Amino acid sequence: MQECGQRQRASETTELDLYQLNGEEPVITTTTVPLTVTAHVFFTLWTYTYKIWYFNSRKLIGARYFNKGYLAFLASINISRPSSLIDSPRDIDGHGTHTLSTAAGRFVPSANFLGYGNGTAKGGAPNARVAAYKVCWPPIHAPGCADSDILAAFDQAIHDRVHVLTVSLSGGNAGYFDDGIAIGAFHAVKNGITVVCAAGNSGPEYGSLSNTAPWIITVGASTIDREIQTDVLVANTNIRIKGQSYSTSKLPGKKYYPLIISTDAKLANASEQNATNCLTNSLDPAKVKGKIVVCKWGWSSAIENGEVVRDAGGVGLVVANGPYSGNFIFVEPNVIPATHITYKDGITLLNYINSTRSPMGYITAPQTTLGVKPSPVMAAFSSRGPNKYNEEILKPDIVAPGVNILAAISEGGNPTGIDIGNKRIPFYFETGTSMACPHIAGIAGLLKAMHPDWSPAAIRSAIMTSGYCFFVCLSAYYIFYKISLIRC
Repeated sequence: MQECGQRQRASETTELDLYQLNGEEPVITTTTVPLTVTAHVFFTLWTYTYKIWYFNSRKLIGARYFNKGYLAFLASINISRPSSLIDSPRDIDGHGTHTLSTAAGRFVPSANFLGYGNGTAKGGAPNARVAAYKVCWPPIHAPGCADSDILAAFDQAIHDRVHVLTVSLSGGNAGYFDDGIAIGAFHAVKNGITVVCAAGNSGPEYGSLSNTAPWIITVGASTIDREIQTDVLVANTNIRIKGQSYSTSKLPGKKYYPLIISTDAKLANASEQNATNCLTNSLDPAKVKGKIVVCKWGWSSAIENGEVVRDAGGVGLVVANGPYSGNFIFVEPNVIPATHITYKDGITLLNYINSTRSPMGYITAPQTTLGVKPSPVMAAFSSRGPNKYNEEILKPDIVAPGVNILAAISEGGNPTGIDIGNKRIPFYFETGTSMACPHIAGIAGLLKAMHPDWSPAAIRSAIMTSGYCFFVCLSAYYIFYKISLIRC
């Protein structure tokens, strides 16, 4: 889902205007967590012959759930059915809602999260009808997505004569014919269905890629040109370090606060590693009280770091990348004023703190920044090739926006982990190849609508050959391409 807002370009003809196509024909089906299955199919082809929930809506026309494999696994390890488990396709944590709205959300003005990222938002095929398949459930001693349930969803999609499937699920490294997604995708493609899958979030490790089957369109993630910016200002210097984060609380005024490196505030019985990463019971309240703490990112989320600093009496948090994460940062919620900065900027800040007896700093309030350069940039977490089973088949095939993506979220819970009172959260920022995957699925659906006779191979070829090169890895292992529908 892309924001328009201030970046609308009236002098250009949009791709949808050019083709007089707004995704009016397809039916898009999706599951909730964490598998997203998108099915582009004409409304008259959809048959209600399976156990579904019916929704009296011209947008959301139906939903199915599959959990026989999941329940059989629980029984095999003598675990009773969770009391909280409800046999329904209802989204619990918002993953499916987010990915489905990215693929097919309608135009929504003033879409934002707590005022950040405000603008007009839409999905790839905004007028498509949608439905949902749910195949993933609470993980208990194993991932909650059983291959048998995944295959059942693929089988049903084939029965429903869909056109495109988008699968925001990764993590398996089994061979082509031992992996549920690869097997299901093979049969889907054999039946003329284009299958789009997430590459995985295990980068930047060499060969960390999932969904490597050659009949799948494998999608990596890139950044976009929007950030939720929070800066670190250093007292008595010209140093201003740009970062990203958001919090419902702000530092009062423009008063500078003492800065302290987390290891300098280590509890006597805490390990150096735990203090470096601001883990639970690692910081000394006597040393942290009233200060902004600088921690290393990793081992836990930034919000958990913020809770540790807050509980120790700190007023702010700076999370700095280590060398492994490098210069890739993304927006995360926090319980106190905070920011996430790059490894290079972290070194700059640490050098300043170590150069003076009384280091002082300030964290600015979050604000939406557009036109960020360079962008797009390959996301550090996006899984890399080569293809484990066939190195001559290059993967991933394409990349799409997958960082700080604003899309619809289930309003049944609070995805932030911070206290937002009674506010409703209809939109939320998410990051991952799960968010990139439905961008390409939407494009595949539009191509199928424009060219109904195209095969899955033709659609994949059009997407890959019309993309443009935007980033060449310094090691020369990869050249990544972004899609341009107007060139298809």
